Amino acid sequence: MSSTFQHRDYHIPITLPPGLSQEKLLNFHPFTSWLSTLQASLSLQSTNPSHPFHPSPYALHSITVQSYDLFGGTDNPRLGFVKLTAAVSNAQGETLPGAVFLRGPSVAMLVMLIPDDIDPNSSEKDNDDERYVVMTVQPRIAAGSLEFVELPAGMVDEAGDFVGQAAREIREELGVEIPGSELVCLSEMAARGTEEGGDGGGGIGKGDGNLPNAVYPSPGGCDEYIPIYMHERRVPREQLGEWTGRLTGLREHGEKITLKLVRMKDLWREGARDAKSLAALALWEGLRRQGKL
Repeated sequence: MSSTFQHRDYHIPITLPPGLSQEKLLNFHPFTSWLSTLQASLSLQSTNPSHPFHPSPYALHSITVQSYDLFGGTDNPRLGFVKLTAAVSNAQGETLPGAVFLRGPSVAMLVMLIPDDIDPNSSEKDNDDERYVVMTVQPRIAAGSLEFVELPAGMVDEAGDFVGQAAREIREELGVEIPGSELVCLSEMAARGTEEGGDGGGGIGKGDGNLPNAVYPSPGGCDEYIPIYMHERRVPREQLGEWTGRLTGLREHGEKITLKLVRMKDLWREGARDAKSLAALALWEGLRRQGKL
């Protein structure tokens, strides 16, 4: 049987499905983060007279959790995914779409390899012609594919260690040890560029300053956001051939990953179905144009 409780801070009713406790939901970081971010965004309607909804602001009236998935073993499972609907409307009775799939943030990694026999002082074009991106090919059942080509990526744990998770994913999926200190966050660099007075308008997150500096691949229905990290290194040319076709991933977690190397100049085509690839390419090219990379 479902149950309902009143949120202690926002004073809205939250209805839970059978088996999901109030404590478990309120300890689920993707839920608390989404709710606080939404409430902060709703508050901007009244504090900012130029907000498009200022004359008739919307409010969150209730939340109904429809379903959830648990991760881990049977002894101490943790909440993994949550599907809910949020009732958001204004005084005129106008509503906003409120179906939400909560899964939390992820990280994506743009790892680029250049043969070490290329003169580092050679032209930018020569380096670009020999710059390779490491991609993964793996089953993605949600996409209906057993061979989905994408940038390496992984979910972030409750601790929110984005840099550490990026380094772990590179080690697990690519088999390369890269210290977190050697990773560059393209998303953060793009945000800093606009704050420093870059050319042109809003930049990452300027429409709503509460949002993290990251890519939202499906904001119409999912809370997931993805900071994109970059690492570039020179490797022996013969090592490049060893990467393509290598089998990686944590087999005990059901990961069956094959590596694929593509030229950076072909990433727009090879990764055309992958939002992470296209976002990484756009950030990398934009930052290079501004002399940030």
